[in-house]
Amino acid sequence: LFLVFQANICITFPTEYVKTQLQLDEKANPPRYKGIVDCVKQTVDGHGVRGLYRGLSSLLYGSIPKAAVRFGVFEFLSNKMRDESGKLDSTRGLLCGLGAGVAEAVVVVCPMETVKVKFIHDQSSANPKYRGFFHGVREIVRTEGLRGTYQGLTATVLKQGSNQAIRFYVMTSLRNWYKGEDPNKAINPLVTGAFGAFAGAVSVFGNTPLDVIKTRMQGLEAHKYKSTLDCAVKIMKHEGPKAFYKGTVPRLGRVCMDVAIVFIIYEEVVKVLNKVWKTD
Repeated sequence: LFLVFQANICITFPTEYVKTQLQLDEKANPPRYKGIVDCVKQTVDGHGVRGLYRGLSSLLYGSIPKAAVRFGVFEFLSNKMRDESGKLDSTRGLLCGLGAGVAEAVVVVCPMETVKVKFIHDQSSANPKYRGFFHGVREIVRTEGLRGTYQGLTATVLKQGSNQAIRFYVMTSLRNWYKGEDPNKAINPLVTGAFGAFAGAVSVFGNTPLDVIKTRMQGLEAHKYKSTLDCAVKIMKHEGPKAFYKGTVPRLGRVCMDVAIVFIIYEEVVKVLNKVWKTD
C-alpha cells in the first residue's frame, strides 16, 4: 500500500509541477508560459524530463504523515459525531473533514507545500540556488528561519480545510446513498475509487482560487503581498477573475487520481484494522 501511495505521487507529480508553474506565472510580468504544453516544453528543453520532478521529494516525505494526520483526525472526530446506529451523515462528515483539513494544514501541509513551491519557483529563476531537498530546506531556514517554511499558513488552512470538507462531504453522501438502508453493505474498492475521483473533482472546482492564492503566498516573490486578502485583491486587480483558476486542468488530473487511490487505501486499511481489533 505504501508503494502504491508513493508510485501514485511519482506518476502524477509532473501535473503538480505544471499546475504550480502556471499559478506562479503572473499576467503582469508578462506571462512566461502560453499554456500547459508550452510549460512542459520549456521545462524539458531547459532542464530535461527531470525538471518536471522538481520539488517531488517534498511530497514524498510529507505524503504519509499528511494522510496519517488527515485520517487520524477524521476518525477521531467522526467517532464522536456518529448517531446511535453508528451512521455519520453528510453534514457531520463535512465538519469532520474540515477539522481534518485544518489539522493537516498546520502540522504537515504548510511546510511541505512551502518547500515544494519554493523549489519549483527556484528552478525557473535566473540563478537557481537550491541544489537538493536538504540543501534547500537548510537554506530556507538559514535565511528566513523556521517561519520561512510556514509561508501562506492562512491560505493553506483555508485551502486544506475546504478541500477535506468538500471531499468528506461528497464521500459520506455517496457512501450513505450507496449503502441505503443496509449500513453493513460492502463497497467494492473500484466503487470507492470512483466516488473518490468525483469528490476530488468537486474539490478542485470548489477551491482552486484558494490554491492559487496559497501558491502565490509561498513563492519566492511572496514578499509583494501583505496578507492573504491583499494577495487575492492584487490578483483580481492585475489579472482578473480567470487568474484564480490557473492550473485547474493539471490539478484536476492529479487530484482525481490521488483522492481515488487514497480513499481506496484508507477503506481497505480500516477493513483490516476492524478485523484485527474488532472495532465498530
